[in-house]
Amino acid sequence: MLAELQAGDAAAGDAALAAAMAQFRPIAAQAPLGEWPSRFWSLLLTQPRLRHRTPVAIAVEATDRLAELGSGPRAALLLRLAAGLDENEAAAALGVAAPSYRLALQRALPRHPDGRADPLAWQQLREQVHRRIKTLPAERLQRLGQAREAALNDAPAPSAPAGRAAVVPRPRPRWLMPLLWSGLALCALAFAATFWSDGPAGRWLGGSDRIEVEPLPPAAAPAKRYQRESGLIAHRDFDLLADPAGEAAAAELAFHSWLAAMDAGRIAPAEPTAVAAADRALPAAPAAGGETQDLESTDAP
Repeated sequence: MLAELQAGDAAAGDAALAAAMAQFRPIAAQAPLGEWPSRFWSLLLTQPRLRHRTPVAIAVEATDRLAELGSGPRAALLLRLAAGLDENEAAAALGVAAPSYRLALQRALPRHPDGRADPLAWQQLREQVHRRIKTLPAERLQRLGQAREAALNDAPAPSAPAGRAAVVPRPRPRWLMPLLWSGLALCALAFAATFWSDGPAGRWLGGSDRIEVEPLPPAAAPAKRYQRESGLIAHRDFDLLADPAGEAAAAELAFHSWLAAMDAGRIAPAEPTAVAAADRALPAAPAAGGETQDLESTDAP
């Protein structure tokens, strides 16, 4: 039933199931018994007949709306409903991690138009899947049992029931192979033509080992140059050029830094020079009119 709902057609699903059972026989002989379920479901989902689902014209049941899902979310949903696998087993069958499987299952859940989950639609879908499993026709069950026995005995699977035409491959047109060989011969001739005298290989075979040099034409003038204003705007120091006061202040950065340090008391005042100290040591100049005073009289008692 998983194969039928995944493919959208009972005949395609049964054919995929028979092919998967036949391919699983050599795998089961080498794989541990505990890995058989995940290996089989994974092999079944990779069958080419299950890659594309046949859509229904009118959706009459919840199971018919499975065509609206993508192949991955639909397989995740059917592994839970039809196969009865838990989260870890279903993730192993799909070859993904458990969080990835959980995300695919959430995308496949029925929802209301506003995006909320629809538990009633989920229950209806589950009941219809189980009802389909329980009401399989006896002829179909017998045919699937024969396919299982054929897979166990490594024999060809039974053919489809009467009324369904077998898919016969179309014969190949007779003109196809001559056309392909003719195209291959033309490609070979075209490749060989590259080695004739006009090509580089022909010149090399002729003994010409000279390197041909061709001067380049003179460089043309540029189509357009920047104007002066455009050049200034594109200059990497445009911010500095557009602020002359800032540029002048940046040039005196060391002086302003020294003044700021002086104001903060981080730099002690400079010591007076020797000349300034000597000037302070000299006696004061004589007052006006005292030049004629007798210096010796100052020593008189």
